[in-house]
Amino acid sequence: MVDILLSALVSSMVGNLNTSALQELGIALGLRDELDNLESTLSTIQAVLQDAEEKQWKSKPISNWLRNLKEGAYDADDVLDEFVTEALIQEAEKEKGLKSQTGIHFYGEI
Repeated sequence: MVDILLSALVSSMVGNLNTSALQELGIALGLRDELDNLESTLSTIQAVLQDAEEKQWKSKPISNWLRNLKEGAYDADDVLDEFVTEALIQEAEKEKGLKSQTGIHFYGEI
């Protein structure tokens, strides 16, 4: 049977959408509406998953559906993680650029 952690994975994805770096990158790229829509969709999916996870023990079709959905959710989570990582890299580069412009250096920095 599919483990009950699928809705937790979706919850983690919603959390990733709310990181400040991703929000800033989304605004900079004009993706704010798309990120809001994705968050809304994921919240709806999470509610359906919680219901399906309770019913999977009584229904083989639901169990199979959850197994397939889980594979897709992991793929989507990987893509979102890459997007968040890129947002953090851009945020760090922006901060580094601001420090070099102002001449501010911290201990251990060159």
